[in-house]
Amino acid sequence: MSADESGGDPLLRVTSLVKDFPGLRALDDVSLEVRSGEVVAVLGHNGSGKSTLVKVLAGRYLADDGSVELPASGGEEAAELHFIHQDLALVGALTAVENLNLIGSARLRPHDSRAERRRAVELVSRFGEAFDVTVPVASLTPGQRAIVAIARALDGWTHPRNVLVLDEPTESLHGAEVEILFSAVRGLAADGAGVMFISHRLDEVLALADRVVVLRDGRVVAAEPVDGLDHDRLVELITGATPAEIESHQPHDVRGDPVLSVRGLRGGAIEHLDLDLHPGEIVGVAGVLGSGREAVPSLLFGAVPSHAGSFTVGGAVVLAPTPATSIRRKVAFVPGDRARHGSTAQMSARENLTLPQMRTVRGAGGAISNRRERAEAERRLAAYDVRPHRTEQRFGLFSGGNQQKIVLARWLRDDPLVLLLDEPTQGVDIGAKTTIYDAVGQAAANGTAVLVSSSDTKELLRICDRVLVLRDGRLVAELAGEALTEHRLLVEGYGLTPDNPEIQKDQGPS
Repeated sequence: MSADESGGDPLLRVTSLVKDFPGLRALDDVSLEVRSGEVVAVLGHNGSGKSTLVKVLAGRYLADDGSVELPASGGEEAAELHFIHQDLALVGALTAVENLNLIGSARLRPHDSRAERRRAVELVSRFGEAFDVTVPVASLTPGQRAIVAIARALDGWTHPRNVLVLDEPTESLHGAEVEILFSAVRGLAADGAGVMFISHRLDEVLALADRVVVLRDGRVVAAEPVDGLDHDRLVELITGATPAEIESHQPHDVRGDPVLSVRGLRGGAIEHLDLDLHPGEIVGVAGVLGSGREAVPSLLFGAVPSHAGSFTVGGAVVLAPTPATSIRRKVAFVPGDRARHGSTAQMSARENLTLPQMRTVRGAGGAISNRRERAEAERRLAAYDVRPHRTEQRFGLFSGGNQQKIVLARWLRDDPLVLLLDEPTQGVDIGAKTTIYDAVGQAAANGTAVLVSSSDTKELLRICDRVLVLRDGRLVAELAGEALTEHRLLVEGYGLTPDNPEIQKDQGPS
């Protein structure tokens, strides 16, 4: 597309960008442009390459090939890149004035507190009604904090034709707060800036963006104007499947009364959740980032403090789960971050495999039997196809997929009543995925109740009997049978339901 066709000169040009990690190509020949006066939305599943692209643009990662350019044209200065991340990067204990002075070239010298307050008020007033800039930002509303972040990002711009990268900026915003941010973004674009908008909220994309660029498996699979797109078409571009395509799944043999039952679960991002897990079934938990999905396994295990109206495991009442009580009740947990929370990198595969249950490897006197421990570790490594089959190799030296197999094998040693999995195949190759899926399926066949929290919709469709969809910390849908499709998971997860009409797209500032 030429400058004349787009209505603006290119401010950011990404050409044939490549970024490799061990066993994974995160960005594969990615090219895109952001032009003056436009908002470009970058879409894709978790793992599609969006985060890696932002980190390359921000300089956190070095690309292995390709280029990132900020071209100057028409005598204008080259654009600068400015970023607003999901967490806003504000210091909660500091005031808006102090946060604005942390970064930027416009800090007053010498220190003049009254002038700094006036400048802070002027900056935030550009984006709506002024608020108290002398209180800690932690006491401000989410929308006001977002305004402080955007004001800081724009403070010191040498000219209006810069590029603002918004990485999931509305995650903590609602309703009118989103519109305040959107009005600010539209004003910037009207003044000649370019905006890259990273989001999973498709209604917001349709309301704000001029173009969409869709990533799938690290590649650009679509770059289209928003005009003419709707929710179904965006879902199809993101997933590669039409809404009518149904994923088939053979249900597991679900048996008897629930082995885990909780009512009114609260904690972390979860506001309220009722849940029953039956022997032999695999239950998925889906939802976009920030929905509370990722908190469910750790809350049920007790790794994160929780509250509930009632909580039973194996028929026994649980007042407040803790890892120790969960292990005693044969509840197993494979966390999403295996390196930090699921393993000890400096210990051997043997030592990691036999934690946390040592009963089966103790000798007659109660001491750990090295012979028994090594024999059990060898059996487990072989059964889970861990390569290399070296029981004494340090855990941290195995590949990600083999590490995950070891962690899963450890928890399945004791035939748990309940198996809680958070992102069980994150960062593993297709071979390791197959082994993990087979092991989880076999556990269910043996009578274990399995809960899988995953951002991978295809994974949930492949292994789950039913899937609970969360949004804003609450259950919004339970899908099973023919209703369990990738399209329905995305529609429910993004809130694209008839009772949640999309934001009407503003035609620009009045």
